[in-house]
Amino acid sequence: MKITLCGSIAFYNRMQEICAELESFGHEVKLPPSMIEDDHGQMISVLDYYTQRKKEANDDSWIWQRKSEAMRSHFKKVEWADVILVANEDKRGIQSYIGANTLLEMGLAFHLGKPIYLLNKIPNIESREEILGMKSIELYGSIAYFANMV
Repeated sequence: MKITLCGSIAFYNRMQEICAELESFGHEVKLPPSMIEDDHGQMISVLDYYTQRKKEANDDSWIWQRKSEAMRSHFKKVEWADVILVANEDKRGIQSYIGANTLLEMGLAFHLGKPIYLLNKIPNIESREEILGMKSIELYGSIAYFANMV
C-alpha cells in the first residue's frame, strides 16, 4: 500500500517513527520533506525551518515561498498515495491537533476519493464537522492495526 503521512511539522520526529513502522509491514510511505532550502541556498532541517517560520512576520520573506513549495510538493504525495495517515498528536493544549495545512491535505485526499486515517481521535476543533464529513477513520493510536488493515 502507498501511504502519505500528513501532520504538523512539529510532529516530524513522530512521523519518522510511524514511517519506519509502516515500512516494516511492507508499505511504501512518503513524508513531508526533512530538509528545506533557506534564503542563502543552504539546506536546513524542517524543524529549524518551522521554528524560523513561527517567528517570521514579513510577508515577502523567503520563508513563505518555501512554505508554498512545500505545500505543493506534499499535495503531489497525497495524489500519489492510496491512503493518507494523519499524525494528529497533542499540540498547544489541543488534543489530536489538526492544523490548517493538514486539513487542506485531507481535503485534497477527500476530493481524490482516498481514505483518510487519523492516528488519534477526531479533535474537538472548529473544523470538526469537515473532518467528520470526510469520513475520517480513527485509529486510536494503533499503527499495527492500521498496517494490517490496509
